[in-house]
Amino acid sequence: MKVVNLGEHNSVLNNFIAEMRDIRIQKDHMRFRTNLERVGEIFAYEISKGLDYSVKKVTTPLGIAEVSTCDSQIVLATILRAGLPLHQGMLNFFDKSGSAFLAVFRKYGKGDWFDIHVDYCTTTAIEGRQLILADTMIASGASVEIVLQKLRAEGGEPAHIHIASPIASRYAVDYLGQRLGDEVTLWVGAIDEELTGHSYIVPGLGDAGDLAFGDKM
Repeated sequence: MKVVNLGEHNSVLNNFIAEMRDIRIQKDHMRFRTNLERVGEIFAYEISKGLDYSVKKVTTPLGIAEVSTCDSQIVLATILRAGLPLHQGMLNFFDKSGSAFLAVFRKYGKGDWFDIHVDYCTTTAIEGRQLILADTMIASGASVEIVLQKLRAEGGEPAHIHIASPIASRYAVDYLGQRLGDEVTLWVGAIDEELTGHSYIVPGLGDAGDLAFGDKM
């Protein structure tokens, strides 16, 4: 698995992630959603550089222009509900893509133990396409692994898998690196070193779903 940490380079991406982490700015749900959407647009732009292109002729009012445009077929997948603004940001750029949505939750047992369940999955065909999975935070990496298994079972084998996440733990990066192959690229905005026993990322940013859409009951 290839890992691309966009946060290692100076760009406005870091401004957006800084605001997403800031406990004062987090009180503004619309601001949080907007920043997530902006981050999604940046991920889409960076991912687009490695897709397939060919030159087409475009007729203008004054002549013919040759333009290299993207040929790749894309499917954008996201984990509800926190991933929706991130998904929208990517959809703003990849406006002809198909979409897949999954509902995933943790079922806790004794102590720190929990199991991961996929409660809902709907997807367009994935076979031979570029699959981009948007997940706002990757804590342990286990949910991403399960989601990819579900998407492959439902939609087929993609040509390449891109996982896009603003924040991931070091544990998750190592975990996924051991289990996913060369057909996968992980795109992150930041890698945090600490993961608690309850699989919370530190410093992280809190519950992205609550911050985007309000507290859940």
